[in-house]
Order: sequence, then structure tokens, then C-alpha cells
Amino acid sequence: MKLRPICECEFSERLLYTSFVLLMGLGYLMALAFLYTSFENVDGKPGLSVEDIAEDYYGNRSGSRLEAAMRGPMSGYIQIKARGKIVAWIQSGAPESGYKSVVRPILAERCLDCHSPESGLDIPNLSTYEGIQEVTGIDTGMSIHSLMKVSHIHLFGIGLILFGVGMVFRRVEMHSGLKSTLIVLPFVAMFVDILAWFLTKWDPVYAYTVVIAGGVLGLCLAIQIFSSLYQMWFRRSPHKTC
Repeated sequence: MKLRPICECEFSERLLYTSFVLLMGLGYLMALAFLYTSFENVDGKPGLSVEDIAEDYYGNRSGSRLEAAMRGPMSGYIQIKARGKIVAWIQSGAPESGYKSVVRPILAERCLDCHSPESGLDIPNLSTYEGIQEVTGIDTGMSIHSLMKVSHIHLFGIGLILFGVGMVFRRVEMHSGLKSTLIVLPFVAMFVDILAWFLTKWDPVYAYTVVIAGGVLGLCLAIQIFSSLYQMWFRRSPHKTC
């Protein structure tokens, strides 16, 4: 049975579809903002770049995880002068005496509310010398365990979003080949994007694939949302007034 064009839907149905795709679009924009604030400055330079993404997954093999975190996502929590003292301590070999006299007082003021066992958070424990030693070694980027945890959440969550928006978009009047491509392509892009996370951990050059695949997904989603909204509210049906 042929689907009715989206502009022929009942008013209440169009309201339902509009509310859904607008919320999904807003959620995607919030996700982009979160990615920007999470990845920017990972490489120690302002703004978001491919190098930030590569360093997050591959790591900075010339530095430690703690130093990378302080220059990247945690940079807003610690002052530059204090960060310099901790970096100097790491580069001097991270001795226990320096941890007690210099590093721990800084962490107690800025970081230990979260980075301690009492917080209950699954993040590095910086309240003891033994705990901080785990993050003062060479920065090899995000662990495979963390990648698996984040990837399965994205596959389930974004997969459902693409399915929901695609169910609305399938009623748009468009060349069938182009419409089929726009429905399938974001799923392919999501798979390639997540696969590239693991490949980037092996070789940072694949960070470019992460950026390209993410761009393709976002473009397809935007086309689906805007074309659906346009045909719902601004296109006239040959059979009835929309």
C-alpha cells in the first residue's frame, strides 16, 4: 500500500512528527556542543581540530594521561600556574615526596571532590599516590573498554534516533533513489564513525574518517528533518490543502 505524502497527514499527526524531529534536531545540536567542549583544547591549542580527536583516541605518546586531561577536558578546573607545577612534577619522574608536598594540596582544592573513592564516580582516584600513578604513565588515549562502552551506547541511541526520523522522512515526496540513499547513508556513516574510533586508537590518521563520517551523518539528518518540516507545513498537496 502506497504511503500518503507527509503533507496530507492530519493536523495532529503533523504536530506529532514536528515535535519529534525538532527535539531530535535540538538533541543533535546539544551533542555537537558537548563534543566541542569535550574535545577542544585536548592538544593544548584553542578550538576543535582533527588533532584533538586523534589525541583523544590515540593519546599523546610523548606525555601522560593526567597531563592530557589537564590540558584538555579538565583545563577549566585547574589554573595554569597550578597545572604547570603538576606537569613539572610528572616530568621530573612523579616522585612520592613531590606528590605529598606539591601535587596533593592542589588536587585537594580543585579535583578531589570527584577524583576520590567517596564520590562513587568511575574515574581515576587522585587522592592517593598509588592512584595517581595510574595516570602519570604514557598517554595511550581512550582505553578499549571505554571505547566499547561508549560505542554500544551510541549504536543503540543514535540508531533509534535515525530510525524514528527516517520513519517520518519516508513519507516525504522525493526521487525514490535519493530518498533511499538519505535513509540508509546515516546508518552507514554511524557504523564507519564508530569503527574509525577503534582504528584511530591504532593509527591517528583515521581521525579524519571520524570527522568525515560524522559530517555525513549530520548532513543526512539535517536534510531529513528540514525536508520533512518543509513538506509538512509549506507544500500543497494536489489532493488537499495541507
